[in-house]
Amino acid sequence: MTGRDEYYNRSKQEGYRARSAYKLKQLDEAADLLAPGDVVVDLGAAPGGWLQVAAEAVGDAGTVVGVDRQRIRPLDHAVVETLRGDMTEDATVDRLRETVGDAGADVVVSDMAPNMTGEYSVDHARSIHLARQALGVAEDVLAPGGDLVVKAFDGPDLADLRADMDDTFEYVRSIRPDASRDSSSEVYLVAKGYLTAPIAAGDELVVEIVDRGDEGDGIASVEGFTVFVPDAEVGDRIEVRIDEVKPRFAFAERV
Repeated sequence: MTGRDEYYNRSKQEGYRARSAYKLKQLDEAADLLAPGDVVVDLGAAPGGWLQVAAEAVGDAGTVVGVDRQRIRPLDHAVVETLRGDMTEDATVDRLRETVGDAGADVVVSDMAPNMTGEYSVDHARSIHLARQALGVAEDVLAPGGDLVVKAFDGPDLADLRADMDDTFEYVRSIRPDASRDSSSEVYLVAKGYLTAPIAAGDELVVEIVDRGDEGDGIASVEGFTVFVPDAEVGDRIEVRIDEVKPRFAFAERV
Protein backbone atom coordinates (compact mmCIF):
# COMPACT_ATOMS: atom_id res chain seq x y z
CA MET A 1 0.00 0.00 0.00
CA THR A 2 1.42 3.41 -0.90
CA GLY A 3 1.72 6.24 1.62
CA ARG A 4 -0.96 8.10 -0.27
CA ASP A 5 -3.39 5.20 -0.01
CA GLU A 6 -2.62 4.71 3.67
CA TYR A 7 -3.45 8.26 4.75
CA TYR A 8 -6.36 8.61 2.34
CA ASN A 9 -7.90 5.41 3.66
CA ARG A 10 -7.23 6.34 7.27
CA SER A 11 -8.93 9.71 6.81
CA LYS A 12 -12.03 7.99 5.46
CA GLN A 13 -12.06 5.38 8.23
CA GLU A 14 -11.46 7.88 11.03
CA GLY A 15 -13.80 10.59 9.77
CA TYR A 16 -11.35 13.31 8.74
CA ARG A 17 -12.25 15.48 5.79
CA ALA A 18 -8.79 15.32 4.24
CA ARG A 19 -5.68 13.16 4.44
CA SER A 20 -3.79 16.36 5.36
CA ALA A 21 -5.25 16.03 8.87
CA TYR A 22 -2.41 13.62 9.62
CA LYS A 23 0.15 16.26 8.72
CA LEU A 24 -1.09 18.48 11.53
CA LYS A 25 -1.22 15.51 13.89
CA GLN A 26 2.42 14.74 13.10
CA LEU A 27 3.48 18.39 13.33
CA ASP A 28 1.81 18.62 16.73
CA GLU A 29 3.54 15.47 17.90
CA ALA A 30 6.92 16.75 16.72
CA ALA A 31 6.64 20.34 17.96
CA ASP A 32 4.08 20.31 20.81
CA LEU A 33 1.80 22.87 19.18
CA LEU A 34 -1.73 22.25 20.46
CA ALA A 35 -2.90 22.11 24.07
CA PRO A 36 -6.26 21.98 25.88
CA GLY A 37 -7.81 25.44 26.12
CA ASP A 38 -5.76 26.94 23.28
CA VAL A 39 -7.08 29.47 20.78
CA VAL A 40 -6.05 28.24 17.33
CA VAL A 41 -6.38 30.02 13.97
CA ASP A 42 -6.34 27.92 10.80
CA LEU A 43 -5.70 29.85 7.58
CA GLY A 44 -6.88 28.28 4.34
CA ALA A 45 -8.94 25.91 6.44
CA ALA A 46 -11.20 24.30 3.81
CA PRO A 47 -12.31 21.55 3.71
CA GLY A 48 -11.72 21.35 7.48
CA GLY A 49 -9.36 18.47 8.25
CA TRP A 50 -6.98 20.65 10.26
CA LEU A 51 -9.96 22.21 12.07
CA GLN A 52 -11.02 18.73 13.18
CA VAL A 53 -7.55 17.89 14.52
CA ALA A 54 -7.22 21.24 16.30
CA ALA A 55 -10.69 20.96 17.85
CA GLU A 56 -9.88 17.52 19.25
CA ALA A 57 -6.64 18.84 20.74
CA VAL A 58 -7.97 22.02 22.38
CA GLY A 59 -11.10 20.41 23.83
CA ASP A 60 -14.23 22.09 25.13
CA ALA A 61 -12.26 24.92 26.77
CA GLY A 62 -10.54 25.94 23.54
CA THR A 63 -11.47 27.86 20.40
CA VAL A 64 -10.62 27.09 16.79
CA VAL A 65 -11.18 29.69 14.09
CA GLY A 66 -10.95 28.67 10.45
CA VAL A 67 -10.63 31.16 7.59
CA ASP A 68 -10.96 30.45 3.88
CA ARG A 69 -12.30 32.04 0.74
CA GLN A 70 -14.27 28.84 0.16
CA ARG A 71 -17.27 27.84 2.23
CA ILE A 72 -16.40 25.38 5.00
CA ARG A 73 -19.17 22.91 5.73
CA PRO A 74 -20.24 23.06 9.39
CA LEU A 75 -18.38 20.74 11.75
CA ASP A 76 -19.73 18.81 14.70
CA HIS A 77 -17.25 20.52 17.06
CA ALA A 78 -18.85 23.33 19.08
CA VAL A 79 -15.47 25.04 19.59
CA VAL A 80 -15.00 25.68 15.84
CA GLU A 81 -15.93 28.99 14.24
CA THR A 82 -15.44 29.69 10.54
CA LEU A 83 -15.00 32.91 8.61
CA ARG A 84 -15.38 33.14 4.85
CA GLY A 85 -13.06 35.75 3.44
CA ASP A 86 -9.77 36.64 1.79
CA MET A 87 -6.88 37.15 4.22
CA THR A 88 -5.37 39.74 1.88
CA GLU A 89 -8.32 42.03 2.67
CA ASP A 90 -8.26 44.22 5.77
CA ALA A 91 -11.93 43.52 6.47
CA THR A 92 -11.23 39.79 6.84
CA VAL A 93 -8.27 40.40 9.15
CA ASP A 94 -10.42 42.74 11.24
CA ARG A 95 -13.14 40.07 11.56
CA LEU A 96 -10.53 37.51 12.55
CA ARG A 97 -9.00 39.80 15.16
CA GLU A 98 -12.45 40.47 16.62
CA THR A 99 -13.26 36.75 16.73
CA VAL A 100 -9.96 35.85 18.41
CA GLY A 101 -10.30 38.59 21.01
CA ASP A 102 -7.86 40.90 22.76
CA ALA A 103 -5.93 38.08 24.43
CA GLY A 104 -4.77 36.83 21.04
CA ALA A 105 -4.29 33.37 19.58
CA ASP A 106 -1.98 30.71 20.96
CA VAL A 107 -1.30 29.10 17.59
CA VAL A 108 -1.70 30.09 13.93
CA VAL A 109 -1.46 27.29 11.36
CA SER A 110 -1.51 27.55 7.59
CA ASP A 111 -1.67 24.75 5.06
CA MET A 112 -2.33 27.21 2.24
CA ALA A 113 -0.91 26.24 -1.15
CA PRO A 114 -1.08 28.02 -4.50
CA ASN A 115 -2.96 26.81 -7.53
CA MET A 116 -0.30 24.71 -9.23
CA THR A 117 1.00 25.82 -12.63
CA GLY A 118 3.47 22.97 -13.11
CA GLU A 119 6.32 25.50 -13.39
CA TYR A 120 8.35 24.92 -10.26
CA SER A 121 9.85 28.40 -9.87
CA VAL A 122 6.41 29.99 -10.11
CA ASP A 123 4.79 27.54 -7.70
CA HIS A 124 7.65 27.97 -5.23
CA ALA A 125 7.43 31.79 -5.34
CA ARG A 126 3.66 31.70 -4.87
CA SER A 127 3.97 29.34 -1.90
CA ILE A 128 6.44 31.70 -0.25
CA HIS A 129 4.03 34.58 -0.86
CA LEU A 130 1.22 32.69 0.88
CA ALA A 131 3.52 31.79 3.78
CA ARG A 132 4.43 35.45 4.19
CA GLN A 133 0.74 36.34 4.23
CA ALA A 134 0.28 33.85 7.07
CA LEU A 135 3.26 35.36 8.91
CA GLY A 136 1.68 38.80 8.62
CA VAL A 137 -1.61 37.53 10.02
CA ALA A 138 0.21 35.81 12.86
CA GLU A 139 1.94 39.06 13.78
CA ASP A 140 -1.53 40.64 13.97
CA VAL A 141 -3.29 38.05 16.12
CA LEU A 142 -0.74 35.95 18.06
CA ALA A 143 -0.34 36.39 21.79
CA PRO A 144 3.21 36.77 23.15
CA GLY A 145 4.84 33.35 23.13
CA GLY A 146 2.46 31.97 20.49
CA ASP A 147 3.42 29.57 17.71
CA LEU A 148 3.11 29.60 13.92
CA VAL A 149 3.13 26.84 11.29
CA VAL A 150 3.35 27.67 7.58
CA LYS A 151 3.70 25.49 4.50
CA ALA A 152 6.04 26.38 1.66
CA PHE A 153 7.69 24.62 -1.25
CA ASP A 154 11.43 24.12 -0.95
CA GLY A 155 13.50 26.44 -3.07
CA PRO A 156 15.76 29.51 -3.17
CA ASP A 157 13.38 31.89 -1.34
CA LEU A 158 12.80 29.61 1.64
CA ALA A 159 15.93 30.72 3.51
CA ASP A 160 14.88 34.39 3.45
CA LEU A 161 11.42 33.49 4.77
CA ARG A 162 12.95 31.46 7.57
CA ALA A 163 15.34 34.30 8.44
CA ASP A 164 12.42 36.72 8.75
CA MET A 165 10.59 34.27 10.99
CA ASP A 166 13.74 33.87 13.09
CA ASP A 167 13.61 37.62 13.77
CA THR A 168 10.07 37.32 15.14
CA PHE A 169 10.15 34.05 17.09
CA GLU A 170 12.43 32.39 19.63
CA TYR A 171 13.36 29.68 17.17
CA VAL A 172 12.25 28.14 13.88
CA ARG A 173 12.61 24.57 12.61
CA SER A 174 11.73 22.78 9.38
CA ILE A 175 9.58 19.65 9.53
CA ARG A 176 8.44 17.36 6.75
CA PRO A 177 5.63 15.14 8.07
CA ASP A 178 5.50 11.49 7.03
CA ALA A 179 2.02 12.20 5.68
CA SER A 180 3.44 14.49 2.98
CA ARG A 181 3.41 12.79 -0.38
CA ASP A 182 6.77 11.48 -1.57
CA SER A 183 6.46 13.53 -4.76
CA SER A 184 5.84 16.80 -2.89
CA SER A 185 8.53 19.38 -2.17
CA GLU A 186 6.48 20.89 0.66
CA VAL A 187 8.08 21.71 3.98
CA TYR A 188 6.55 23.19 7.11
CA LEU A 189 8.30 25.96 9.01
CA VAL A 190 7.37 25.73 12.68
CA ALA A 191 8.08 28.91 14.64
CA LYS A 192 7.85 28.79 18.43
CA GLY A 193 7.60 31.65 20.91
CA TYR A 194 6.32 34.84 19.25
CA LEU A 195 8.43 37.79 20.37
CA THR A 196 6.74 41.13 21.01
CA ALA A 197 9.62 42.77 22.88
CA PRO A 198 10.61 46.40 22.15
CA ILE A 199 14.26 45.27 22.27
CA ALA A 200 16.42 42.69 20.52
CA ALA A 201 19.51 40.67 21.38
CA GLY A 202 22.61 42.81 21.01
CA ASP A 203 20.89 46.12 21.83
CA GLU A 204 22.74 48.39 24.23
CA LEU A 205 20.76 50.79 26.39
CA VAL A 206 20.63 52.49 29.77
CA VAL A 207 18.10 51.07 32.23
CA GLU A 208 17.00 51.82 35.76
CA ILE A 209 16.60 48.95 38.22
CA VAL A 210 13.13 49.22 39.74
CA ASP A 211 12.76 45.87 41.54
CA ARG A 212 14.50 42.60 42.40
CA GLY A 213 13.57 39.15 41.13
CA ASP A 214 13.09 35.97 43.17
CA GLU A 215 16.64 34.86 42.34
CA GLY A 216 18.20 38.23 43.24
CA ASP A 217 18.58 39.73 39.77
CA GLY A 218 17.74 43.37 39.28
CA ILE A 219 14.61 44.09 37.25
CA ALA A 220 14.34 46.94 34.76
CA SER A 221 11.34 47.89 32.65
CA VAL A 222 11.70 48.93 29.00
CA GLU A 223 8.37 50.17 27.61
CA GLY A 224 6.64 47.83 30.06
CA PHE A 225 8.85 44.86 29.10
CA THR A 226 10.81 43.13 31.88
CA VAL A 227 14.61 42.92 31.67
CA PHE A 228 16.63 40.93 34.23
CA VAL A 229 20.10 42.27 35.09
CA PRO A 230 22.43 40.33 37.45
CA ASP A 231 24.38 42.08 40.21
CA ALA A 232 22.19 45.17 40.17
CA GLU A 233 20.41 46.97 43.00
CA VAL A 234 17.15 48.90 43.06
CA GLY A 235 17.86 52.48 42.06
CA ASP A 236 20.91 51.67 39.93
CA ARG A 237 20.98 53.31 36.53
CA ILE A 238 23.30 51.29 34.30
CA GLU A 239 24.21 50.58 30.70
CA VAL A 240 23.45 47.03 29.61
CA ARG A 241 23.62 44.80 26.55
CA ILE A 242 20.65 42.55 25.83
CA ASP A 243 21.82 38.91 25.71
CA GLU A 244 18.64 36.88 25.21
CA VAL A 245 15.03 37.80 24.51
CA LYS A 246 12.07 35.64 25.52
CA PRO A 247 8.39 36.30 24.72
CA ARG A 248 7.74 38.03 28.05
CA PHE A 249 11.16 39.02 29.39
CA ALA A 250 14.83 39.41 28.50
CA PHE A 251 18.26 38.88 30.08
CA ALA A 252 20.99 41.51 29.98
CA GLU A 253 24.56 42.04 31.15
CA ARG A 254 26.34 45.20 32.21
CA VAL A 255 28.40 46.80 29.45
